[in-house]
Parts: sequence; structure tokens; C-alpha cells
Amino acid sequence: MIVEPLADQIIRKVKPAAELYHRLILVVAPAGAGKTTVLRDVRDRIGASLVNVNLALSRRMLELTERQRGLQLRRLLEEIIFDHDEEIILLDNIEIIFDPGLHQDPLRLLQGISRNKTVVAAWSGAIVEEFLTYAAPDHAEYRRYPMHDCLVVSPRGTT
Repeated sequence: MIVEPLADQIIRKVKPAAELYHRLILVVAPAGAGKTTVLRDVRDRIGASLVNVNLALSRRMLELTERQRGLQLRRLLEEIIFDHDEEIILLDNIEIIFDPGLHQDPLRLLQGISRNKTVVAAWSGAIVEEFLTYAAPDHAEYRRYPMHDCLVVSPRGTT
């Protein structure tokens, strides 16, 4: 079986994603699998903006207390997204939103910001028995979501 390249999967999903309530596409693969390279390829092919979320959010949260960071995270991420005029935005290095100290539900956060723009986010995790996972079960950042909540592309094929 030939699996379609990730960049092609993403580009093919962009138009259908624009019709959804949550215009979110997750690129699911383990850390080091080449998601950044794929997102750069997509950026170059469709003219979308590519944002390093860890860097952009860290810069905006420098002056905030720990409590303020959790309370303002969604607003700050929305500002980052809407600083770009394109209808499609690519998010890479999103690990910061999984920080337990920020008290966020990362998938719900991404879904919320994808209401008015198509968001393609690199998700360092796996698909396990129809569930989207992030981190190992014994890790503080571990998350597990039913697949029906997500539009996903992965090296193993589109789901």
C-alpha cells in the first residue's frame, strides 16, 4: 500500500477543513518524524504562515506570573494567530500548551482558535486504538482524545 506524502495529505484536507465547525487539522507523528519539514513544505506550496508556538508564546508570557500565563494563554495564542492575514496558519512546536502548570486542555484550545481560520498543528503523539495520544501514560503531559473529535493526517495515512 502506498501512503500519500504528509504535505499532500495536509493540502488535500485544507478545503474540507474550511467547511467544518473547528477548522483544525492535526499532523500526528512522533517527535523527530519530520513534521517541521512537512509544514515548511506546505508553507512554501500554499503561502501559509508557519508559527513556532513555543517561541511566540514564551516571548509574550515573559512578564506574566504563572497564574496569569494560564489565564491569558488562549488570548495570547489567538493574538499570535490573528497577527497573520492568511486564512491558513501552520503551528509547529506546540509543546508549551501541554504544560500542566498552564491548566489547559490542548485539543480544546486548538479547536477554539480554529473557529475563524484553518489551523494545521504539528502534534507529537500517536494514534492508538482510535484515540489520539500525546506523551506516555505515566507522563504529566499525557493526553488521550477520541479520534472522532479530530481531522488528522499522519504517516500511516489519513483518518
